[in-house]
Amino acid sequence: MARIRDVWVNWFEGEENGYNICSFHEWKSEDKIEVLDQAEVVKVSETLFFQLENSLEEIPRLLLDAVYKKSALRKNMSKLPLDYCFVATNGKNAIAIDTLGYETPIRKSRLTPRQEKLALEAIVQLEDEREYEALEKSEKQYHILSPHPDDMYGLTRRERQLKQLLFMAVDQLKTTGYESEVRYWYTEWSPDKYMDIQMLTKDEAWDHMYTEIRKGWSEKHYELCEALVKGQPFFEKLWDMQHESEMHK
Repeated sequence: MARIRDVWVNWFEGEENGYNICSFHEWKSEDKIEVLDQAEVVKVSETLFFQLENSLEEIPRLLLDAVYKKSALRKNMSKLPLDYCFVATNGKNAIAIDTLGYETPIRKSRLTPRQEKLALEAIVQLEDEREYEALEKSEKQYHILSPHPDDMYGLTRRERQLKQLLFMAVDQLKTTGYESEVRYWYTEWSPDKYMDIQMLTKDEAWDHMYTEIRKGWSEKHYELCEALVKGQPFFEKLWDMQHESEMHK
């Protein structure tokens, strides 16, 4: 097995979609960056790499046993061994994983460009390196609270976070909103369709609105999100947190 040192990690916890594990260029000053004094590098199949990046499914026991306590966190002047922490690569990309002692990829981080290059080179040098396979291939399911990557393609970290907040508010609207409310918000989004919207049922209006807001991100998306979360303490807190984060960039 290969090993690299001085690995900067910016952990994203409990993420099931790779687009939420931010690339190095999207890291923020308030992110808590840690340094792995050493990190074990393992080669994995395309299927397993996808699962590590885009799910919280169980990691093969063979892989866990192979990396047990071989990676360590640098804490002050000492090294703190981590039970199941490693860098996985499919030969093209790399991702750091820490299970926090469990058997699933709880924490995930991208690497700096330099460290990713070192991880890929380290595996290439080991011609007989074992490639770990997924336990089983499962179909990734996407929905409004776990959007398809196409819905997030080309967006910045801030835009992705705001769009997911918008989706959360729209999902709640479907559950708790009256027919007149759904029509109202769809009209706010597409005022030119006012007459047509009045003829739609609640479900029809919601489906049309959701289909339309899934495309890209714009000032209209921003304004709809701001209006929808107003007066809802939980959503307002998430909105405020995002804007406070922007102020500290």
